[in-house]
Amino acid sequence: MEAPAAELDLSAEALRGRLLRGLEAEHVEVEDTTPARCSTSFKVLVVSSRFRGKPLLQRHRLVNELLVEELKHIHAFEQRTLTPEQWEKERGGLQ
Repeated sequence: MEAPAAELDLSAEALRGRLLRGLEAEHVEVEDTTPARCSTSFKVLVVSSRFRGKPLLQRHRLVNELLVEELKHIHAFEQRTLTPEQWEKERGGLQ
């Protein structure tokens, strides 16, 4: 049975915690990109070793499966999924 939107915590912090735990992520950033910050549009960055050896589509499916209930109430969801090695390389390039 689908949970009503009122029962789901669609805050950036709640989504961040769910992604950290569910994907054993070492780094997660969640930004509420809704103009009024009403939690219907999000941009996420997830860094997890569970993404190693997986193509982009499989990585996104892992995230989508984890947030299946939340995504029923989110109108826009942009995601970047990186392995720890990709994240380190990206961060190292910025320093």
